[in-house]
Amino acid sequence: MMDVTSSEAGSIALIDHPIQKVQEVLVCLRSLLWKIVELQNEDEEVQAIWNRIVGVAYRIELFIDSLITGNILDSSSMSIHSILEEMNIIKAAALKICDSERLGGKVKEVTKRFNHMPQEGSKPIVNDVVVGFEDETASIINGLRYGSRQVKIVSIVGMPGCGKTTLARKVYNDSSVNSHFQERAWCTVSQIYQKRNLLLQILTCIEPKLPEDVFKMGEEDLALQVKRCLLKKRYLIVLDDVWDIDVWNGLEASFPDDGNGSRVILTSRLRGVAPQAKLDHEPYSLPQLTPNQTWDLLKGKLYPGQDLAPPELCEIRQQVVEMCQGLPLTVVILAGILSRMDRYGWKEAVEGLSSRNVSSTEQCTATLELSYKHLPDNLKACFLYFGAFPEDHEHNTRRLISLWVAEGFVQKTHLKRSEDVANDYLMELISRSLVIVSKPRSIDGVKACRIHDLLYEFCVTKAKEEKLLQRVRRYDDLSAFTLPCYLRRLCIIDSKVEHFDNLRLFSPAIRSLLLFSHDEDSIGFDLRFIFHIIKLVRVLDLSQIGLDPFPREVELLVHLRYLAILGRGKISLPSSVCNLPNLETLIWRNSSTHRSVSLPDTIWNLKKLRHLQLIDEVDKHYCFFFPRDNLDNSSQLRDLDFLSCLSLDPEENISKLLRKFPNIRKLRCSVNLKPDVQYHVAMNCLSQLESLSLSCVIYGGDRYQLDFQFPLTIKKLTLSYFRLPWSKMAAIGNLPNLEVLKLLKQAFEGEIWEMEVEKFPKVRFLKLASLNIVKWTASSEYEYEEQDYFPRLQKLVLDRCGALQEIPSCLGNSYALEIIEVSKCPSCTRSLEEIQEEQRSNGNTDLKILIS
Repeated sequence: MMDVTSSEAGSIALIDHPIQKVQEVLVCLRSLLWKIVELQNEDEEVQAIWNRIVGVAYRIELFIDSLITGNILDSSSMSIHSILEEMNIIKAAALKICDSERLGGKVKEVTKRFNHMPQEGSKPIVNDVVVGFEDETASIINGLRYGSRQVKIVSIVGMPGCGKTTLARKVYNDSSVNSHFQERAWCTVSQIYQKRNLLLQILTCIEPKLPEDVFKMGEEDLALQVKRCLLKKRYLIVLDDVWDIDVWNGLEASFPDDGNGSRVILTSRLRGVAPQAKLDHEPYSLPQLTPNQTWDLLKGKLYPGQDLAPPELCEIRQQVVEMCQGLPLTVVILAGILSRMDRYGWKEAVEGLSSRNVSSTEQCTATLELSYKHLPDNLKACFLYFGAFPEDHEHNTRRLISLWVAEGFVQKTHLKRSEDVANDYLMELISRSLVIVSKPRSIDGVKACRIHDLLYEFCVTKAKEEKLLQRVRRYDDLSAFTLPCYLRRLCIIDSKVEHFDNLRLFSPAIRSLLLFSHDEDSIGFDLRFIFHIIKLVRVLDLSQIGLDPFPREVELLVHLRYLAILGRGKISLPSSVCNLPNLETLIWRNSSTHRSVSLPDTIWNLKKLRHLQLIDEVDKHYCFFFPRDNLDNSSQLRDLDFLSCLSLDPEENISKLLRKFPNIRKLRCSVNLKPDVQYHVAMNCLSQLESLSLSCVIYGGDRYQLDFQFPLTIKKLTLSYFRLPWSKMAAIGNLPNLEVLKLLKQAFEGEIWEMEVEKFPKVRFLKLASLNIVKWTASSEYEYEEQDYFPRLQKLVLDRCGALQEIPSCLGNSYALEIIEVSKCPSCTRSLEEIQEEQRSNGNTDLKILIS
């Protein structure tokens, strides 16, 4: 519940303001809302109350922020009296529902509907069309029939509609599986379940004609009955659509472990619903269908048992493949639509059909709605926020997380930084198979992500229903488009700048404005008319709009938390940036030929700044130059967590500048060097630093001497262009927490790298790229001793090291090294064979070597 006495701007005291009466009613409403929130989507009256409370909450927030900025809105609906009147109406309606007997009855009705089970067990459909998953099927069947004699779980996970149940059915009905197990049972769990019903499903599969008294048994007696039926038998149980690990915990006692190779297959949208100790294999994450598999599935649905498809279907093959994007559920839904049409109209229908039409069908909507309803409240807004971006948008996770934080979606905690909490949210959405990892980090993380078009359309529709955001596209009739009065978030997608003139943009409650345009090369467009309307905005993304000059009206947006802009020409950040006291994220997307962006000395006044980034996809040497005058008297940016890119000059006091960022964890910077000078770069003052990327800019030559002093906290280090001798590796090898090491583009120079033992104790990922190294060897001192170099190394990447001939065969311990990726290193093939042989002799038969 928000505290209306607080003020981010700190410019006005509301303690004695009549708004305090609103706070009192809100506190009372909170307990009432918790009682009825579960019925939000089950009862029209509850839904109406919910919609009203959301609307009045927006009005309260708008009222308070208007007071802070002094922009009192001239509207009778914005008066304290009208707000209190509305809240009292809501309170009375909520009390009426909570006091009525139908509340309990409604809960029972909802539960009964979800828990209803037919008299016969729910068995899978045998004659369903199954396409793809050949490798997964073979692996699962092998795991079911062979391996451990103890009871083990096979877990199949993936996004809604990806084929989890279909794969489980395929395995369940395989003849070799059927003959191997003495008893088999299929149990559909779903989101809301009763243990008693699950036990009855299992018993019905084992014995189709159960005695009447079995249906009268209590839960404990049924659990014992299941155990008796399975005792001393090799069994296979399928638990389909599991949402909670409590399902397994509640049923495990009924599954006897007689050491005869019994198995349980578990399908879920979540990865963590099966206990790790019981897993027979890492969870099977199902891949998307290939274009050929998509075609085979559609053809099999429309013309089962036929090899040839009619020309009308072949003619739309490419459109179908592009539309369905490898998701089986989409193919099935599309087949259902086409099966109801005359085939001579298929071409016209498919050309006019988009994923939006497919996703609106009842089958798909029900599936996605179930995933959404099961999300915790703090994840729902984060998930729907994907609808604020263009379709097929690949999200940089760091930027996405900054947006979530600025939007207020992330619940603050004293134990974690906001960015860590938001990252947990993202990983939870990924584990629920709602978000796809498109670019993983080197280890333990996600660099970029996206969502399937099916889910995207759901987010767009649901976000509008929930009044979370409004999307406007260029092919909408902007001249006739009227924005809702209390619209909070507006996203203008795929528009040209002249389209903005046609948009009737008047919605003073807007808190977020995101503009996505194809007119990046246009300059001089005047957006000043917008800033007079969005004075309460918190998130403003203009990173794809060419602005020249920098709009000074931005300085009036005192609530602004997130600002992304496209820098052009000699545009610089004005000193009046200090008028943005709440700014947390500043992203400068560079498109000019100038090599640097100078920051004003008032940058030190942005005490809430958490994320400062300069984006340039072409030349990575573009940098921010921080003001260095009067560093002794300027404030620290204590909240700064991420900074990219920073220019460092070793001839100045680097430590004095770096101490202005005492809590920074991720830093990307360049060091400016001059020839014939000895440099010492001390960065150990950054006691919280975890990720560091350093590149070198050399002026006038390449002869210099350089020493680094790194923080011991570093987990990821990337170096490029320093041309250091390999002897300098000793200092890096001593970093006790280093897990990722990338040596790129002439970071080191010299033909021989002779490693020392007991270095790099925790490095799990190592990349060497564009280096002139010829031999990479182990120290001769240990030639006749068994030693582990990079003892925890899991992945080695070699790229464009064309002269490299020798690689030490003693990398990693016996089981750590998992994969070696080699690209454009033609001379090291023999050395790779020696590594693989060495690993096999040490018991590591799973090492993969990929050469391209």
